[in-house]
Amino acid sequence: MTEVPKAPTDESADERSVELGGYEQELKRTLGSFQVFAISFAFISVAVGIFATYDEVLLTAGPVGIWLWVVAAVGQVLVALVVAQLAARIPLSGSSYQWASRLADPKVGWGFGWLTFCYLAIAVVAIDNALASQAFMPLAGIAPDEGTARVITVAVLLVQALLAIASTRIVSMINAAAVGLELALVVVVSVALTIAVAVTRSGDAGNLTSRGVAEHAPDYFAVGGGLMLAMIMGLATLVGFDSAANLAEEAKDPHRSVPRAIVGSVVAAGLLGMLFLVTLTVAIEDIPRITADGSPVAAIMRDHLGPVMERVLLVAITFAFFGAGTVVMVSCSRIIFAMSRDARFPAHRLMRRVNPRTRTPIPATVLIFIMGVVLMVGLPGAALLELITASTILPAVIYGATIVLYLAVRGRLDRRKGAFDLGRFELPVAICALVWTVVALFVLAVPAEALVPVLIVVGLLVVGGLFFVGMLIFDREALETEPGDVDGFRH
Repeated sequence: MTEVPKAPTDESADERSVELGGYEQELKRTLGSFQVFAISFAFISVAVGIFATYDEVLLTAGPVGIWLWVVAAVGQVLVALVVAQLAARIPLSGSSYQWASRLADPKVGWGFGWLTFCYLAIAVVAIDNALASQAFMPLAGIAPDEGTARVITVAVLLVQALLAIASTRIVSMINAAAVGLELALVVVVSVALTIAVAVTRSGDAGNLTSRGVAEHAPDYFAVGGGLMLAMIMGLATLVGFDSAANLAEEAKDPHRSVPRAIVGSVVAAGLLGMLFLVTLTVAIEDIPRITADGSPVAAIMRDHLGPVMERVLLVAITFAFFGAGTVVMVSCSRIIFAMSRDARFPAHRLMRRVNPRTRTPIPATVLIFIMGVVLMVGLPGAALLELITASTILPAVIYGATIVLYLAVRGRLDRRKGAFDLGRFELPVAICALVWTVVALFVLAVPAEALVPVLIVVGLLVVGGLFFVGMLIFDREALETEPGDVDGFRH
């Protein structure tokens, strides 16, 4: 009897995408659709973003500044749609690094990779330091102290590194739990505050149009003024959705699951964030007092729901911070791994190693931990703050460059049947997304406070440029050759 050949499974098709790129399937595919979504959503972390930036909005623009969240959300959804188009076509670890290397030139791809590495390496430290100072220390009753916060930050980095090394599946389970808790927290708190305000009649819907303490600010509507600064809450929060693409080689059916996770996470975060902001703002009883509070979100909950709910909030926020930091560390390690297996990262022979038992890139993960320790030990407080601020500018630069790349090569992209595709809407969406990223960069770079962060970004580019020149001199072939079928992702 003649044996009928079996149809290729989805898993074998996914592995062929990796082989088409010229690599072996070294990383383990364990991430389902929700877990991939959880990776992007955990990076965005609505509750964390609002918890960390709501005080600045109240101070610079007043409660009415929350409506700029809508503008940022719409703009970032446009960016996510463009990013998803690329993720659907080239499902390889390294996201924009791989896209640019294969669709433009390996040298261009290296620039994308270096920017992404810098952003993620700084973001890990920024998130964990905020976890320590803004969530864990208040929860534990520890008095504010920069030295203590740095020690806690290093301890958190160590735990995250151990988890990232142990198993991607464990990380995804932690992220799924953190996302579930965060979703429940935002919805439950919003409903509870709405009920409390309705019963006690202690809130004020007029807060939604109030300038608060910024009422008489002379530069309120000026370029770089108070109202413009309120946009930063959305721009600093609704980023990192492309982290799912960094783990594409560990996702099942990445041509569909990764793009959906990218777009779905931004849409969900935008809607939930607006719900949370409106209920928080309406619930404010005394705008000047809440604005002056170091943690206005916690203060609003304490006023209406009592100290027990405040502590519940801090527990949930701490867990959300931890999940977000873990996702960023894992994403950064995959960028290092992706660049190293192409011999385009320092110490690439070591950094490309994947442990055969855990199927995770251990040296790359350890490097991120060491960098975090160096930043915590070596940088004074003011310099650390400026470095963290610089991390909000880098994603806007990366997204803008990604959209330009897409516009330049979209006509040559391969189209896979059943994969995510905008069809005839792709060009208008991409153009609108590019306009938005220019606006976002303007908002982030124009304020006077942004001068030092901008210089830091320039400095990171210079450091990368020196390494790039070194490669051109000593290892030029690595920047001129691409593994796999060079036309494999084109038509």
